[in-house]
Order: sequence, then structure tokens, then C-alpha cells
Amino acid sequence: MRKNRLERINSLLKEVIFEVIQREVKNPHINTFITVTNVDTSADLHHAKVSISLLCSDTDKAKVLSALQSAAGFIAVHASKKVELRYFPELSFRLDNSLDEFIHIQELLSKIEKERLSRPESPHDGE
Repeated sequence: MRKNRLERINSLLKEVIFEVIQREVKNPHINTFITVTNVDTSADLHHAKVSISLLCSDTDKAKVLSALQSAAGFIAVHASKKVELRYFPELSFRLDNSLDEFIHIQELLSKIEKERLSRPESPHDGE
């Protein structure tokens, strides 16, 4: 039962943190498309790792991540007004590179398919 509660809290925090970032945070570095992909809260609710996905260059990703980390307290204060918890967790942000990895894998598979189609068929392929 405790695990389900933590999953519900993580899901709620994911939505609320995203909303605060989009509506409340006014930072010039946070002007890119940001998605909160996951929130992993500790069992005691004192810490939460917030995974974010960004669509921008690697140098901009570092700037956005730094800006979010510096605004973590601000984000936590505004998010805590929308969520009723005994403790609101201290937020730490990290990049979720799964989208980049997915795109890279798709590119590799596409190259493999193009190479396969460019090869002449051997007589043993039909067997």
C-alpha cells in the first residue's frame, strides 16, 4: 500500500512541478520545451529527483538544468501551495536522455535497413 501511495505522490508532483515550471518560472534560460518525465521521491518524502527531457542543444541543456537547479526552491514553494503534504521534498533535477537514445537507435536501425536494401539479393536469401 505504501508503494502505491508513493507512486500517486510521484505522479501528482510530476504534474504540479511541470505546471509551475511552465507558468511560474521566469528565467531566460528556461525558454525551451521542457517535459517532466519522472519524479522519484524518497520514502520519507524529504527528497525528490525530477527527471526532465529537453529539446535543445547540449550546451543549452546544461544551462537549462543549471537554471532549474537554482530555481528548485522557488519551484518547491509554488508547487507546495498546490499539493498538501506534511513535507514537501527538496527537488533535484537531472536530464532524462531516453528520447535522445531512442532517436539514436532509430537512426542506427534506419541506416541498417538502407544498407540491407542496397545490397543485391543472394540466391540463399529466398530459402
